Amino acid sequence: MRLFALGAFLASISAISALQIDLNDLDTIKDAASKTAYGSMLWYSGNETGQIPGSFPEKWWEGSALFMSLILYWHYTGDAQYNDLIVQGMQWQAGNGDYMPSNYSSYLGNDDQFFWGCAAMTAAEVNFPEDDNENAYSWLSLAQGVFNSQIARWDNQHCGGGLRWQLYPYQAGYVMKNSISNGGLFQLAARLARYTTNDTYADWATKIWDWSASSPLLDTKTWNVADSTDLNDNCTTQGNNQWSYNYGTYLIGAAYMYNYTEKAEWKTAVDGLLGKLLDTFFPDQYGGGKVFAEFLCEAKELCNYNEILFKGIVSSWLTFVSLIVPETYDQIYPKLQTSAQAAALSCSGMDNNTCGVRWYESKWDGWVGMEEQIIATDILSSVLVSEKKVAPLSSTTGGNSTSNPNAGTSKGSNDNNSEKPITAGDKAGAAILTVTFVTLWGGLMAWMVLGGPM
Repeated sequence: MRLFALGAFLASISAISALQIDLNDLDTIKDAASKTAYGSMLWYSGNETGQIPGSFPEKWWEGSALFMSLILYWHYTGDAQYNDLIVQGMQWQAGNGDYMPSNYSSYLGNDDQFFWGCAAMTAAEVNFPEDDNENAYSWLSLAQGVFNSQIARWDNQHCGGGLRWQLYPYQAGYVMKNSISNGGLFQLAARLARYTTNDTYADWATKIWDWSASSPLLDTKTWNVADSTDLNDNCTTQGNNQWSYNYGTYLIGAAYMYNYTEKAEWKTAVDGLLGKLLDTFFPDQYGGGKVFAEFLCEAKELCNYNEILFKGIVSSWLTFVSLIVPETYDQIYPKLQTSAQAAALSCSGMDNNTCGVRWYESKWDGWVGMEEQIIATDILSSVLVSEKKVAPLSSTTGGNSTSNPNAGTSKGSNDNNSEKPITAGDKAGAAILTVTFVTLWGGLMAWMVLGGPM
């Protein structure tokens, strides 16, 4: 349960100074981000004696959101104080180089795994320090390991293709195919294509996009992105809940494909998805069209842990879109700025700059949690891009993470000495995962309403 009731009470008896940022003084933004990043780490105990690095047992995927936030915080501010903890946690949860650790793999979904692969891909693209242990995985190989294991699950037998939401038949979401799983794999394939210059990844990205567009998930005329579709009716209907991360994951993937291929069709997709995302998630009724809002759950105080994180992650993705498709910068950056101002003002709680969920209120709304701190760090870090307009790196522009195209497969290895340099001839491998531990989860409708990774 969220700590809203306690927070609301404290908010009613105390007026605390919010974080103050000056958009023309980046040092004030860095200072504010340092406070929100510190606040997010107050919820992390993986580095303590007897604890498991990178572990959040009841919400495993959120470890990737925390680390991705801190990786970008380091990238934009240069503050390296959390780097060792990030490296430790991301290596500890890596499984067999595919982010399928045995402690959690029996109940994970494709979306959970994707977000860890996304964090590793981000680390590769900003040259985040690699683990110097000889048996450690490179950041690029971890992203490749996730890709390889997921394309092995591509399901041609139902609905003509696509990834299921969940991995195993005992999970309620197994009978669904959803946007964040398929859009996540699309995004990862596009980013790997650009980083490695390997067209195998680009071919997969195109395949995933085409299937998504042929399903009810992605409408390339209206640019509506639905949340899910159901195998029980042969994927002819949609669960049309509107979540920002579904739009964001297809948008950033299309941006990478446009950057890599320079094909006009991908620019059309970028323009369509970006316009729809900005119109939908910067609503006039909440923040005057200038502040990012997960409107489906925020206004009625219904956001769960997952849903709070969406706009923070998408803010980071929007920042990358503005860098790899520079024509979008002037459209995106002002929205990030006004959202950052509002988010900073929400960080006035608990006498320690605890941040809220509803940024558009420009004050603390009484919510308390790690997720609130993460998204504030995400948006504050994003506006620092004006100082460091460096596009995500690739193997041809200074990216130094080593490639292992067989990562996460029986041919893969966790020995970096066996990894060969990135070449245009890298071939994407495949993996088959078998897990026998059985756990029962809630009903299908509950999964559909929640909408996010579990």
